[in-house]
Amino acid sequence: MRNEAMRVFVDCRYVRIGRHDGISRYTAGIVRELARLMPVELLVHDERQLAHLPDLPWHRVSAPTSWREPFVALQVRRLRPDVVFSPMQTMGSWGRNYRLVLTLHDLIYYRNPTPPHDLPWPVRVLWRLFHLAWWPQRALLNRADAVVTVSETTAGLIAEKRLTHRPVTVVPNAAEPVPADEADREREPRTGRLVYMGSFMPYKNVETLARAVALLPGHELHLLSRAPAGARERLTALAGEGRLVFHDGVSDEEYRHLLRGATALVSASRDEGFGIPLVEAMLLGTPVVVSDIPVFREVAGEAGAFVSPDDAEGFAAAIRELEEPEVWDKRSAAARERAAHFSWPRSAATLADLLRSL
Repeated sequence: MRNEAMRVFVDCRYVRIGRHDGISRYTAGIVRELARLMPVELLVHDERQLAHLPDLPWHRVSAPTSWREPFVALQVRRLRPDVVFSPMQTMGSWGRNYRLVLTLHDLIYYRNPTPPHDLPWPVRVLWRLFHLAWWPQRALLNRADAVVTVSETTAGLIAEKRLTHRPVTVVPNAAEPVPADEADREREPRTGRLVYMGSFMPYKNVETLARAVALLPGHELHLLSRAPAGARERLTALAGEGRLVFHDGVSDEEYRHLLRGATALVSASRDEGFGIPLVEAMLLGTPVVVSDIPVFREVAGEAGAFVSPDDAEGFAAAIRELEEPEVWDKRSAAARERAAHFSWPRSAATLADLLRSL
């Protein structure tokens, strides 16, 4: 039921210009479905961000990387929102007179302190300093009225580290629905293709995948994201006679095409907040062979094959099992069933209930 009296704003300033990243896609997926449940207005810092967003009322405020970010609430309060939802935990809150919900996706950067390479260097310095201790995170989260996270695994870590005394609600990630013109498209013949979708940051542990493909004649590992300097040579050396295919970025359509003909999606990551590629693959019936970490267990459930992150031989053995047609068919059916647990409408409904409660 729509609540016409409540003004809900969504902080869309992390939506990428060009291709989505994880937080950008999370924002766009949530806001699209949330707007079906209640009136929503958008906060952006660049009009080009609107290309990824539904046609809704919008307002321009300063960028989240601006020196004004600690005081962005002074800009937002002039717009008179009742509640603001941000898909990040760093939205400034000093001076606000509205309810605020912040999102903490993961605790990866406490264990893996290298910041994303695409951030400006002053922001990268602050990023490192921020993650040297727990108290800055606690200070941010406790200034909100409620906290959202994307998995039960991260919710458990938030509780374990006592990062907030605010209520924590799990609003999971999801995959984009398959376009209508592709819905009836049949899977392509399996060709021994293995797909990795993710960055090449150290904690992603792509090296284990390269060593695994060296043990898999007749298979090829497709690395879809843009490889940084030196990664191509290093991984190629580890793969030996194994075949690596570097795509340096793919469109959503190309991504789905590669998954439809893949034996499996693979990831040897040591740490994640969720794992959207797992859901994207399972939605298309592609089995997943991934590292045995709690959040991957949570997302893939019984549909996944789980291997120790450093066990290249274990990855190769789990992939060889899928060469048996009956094994692959069973795992494919389980993958589709598991993917149905995650959807943007379901996540948006959970968020809408939280916002109304505030």
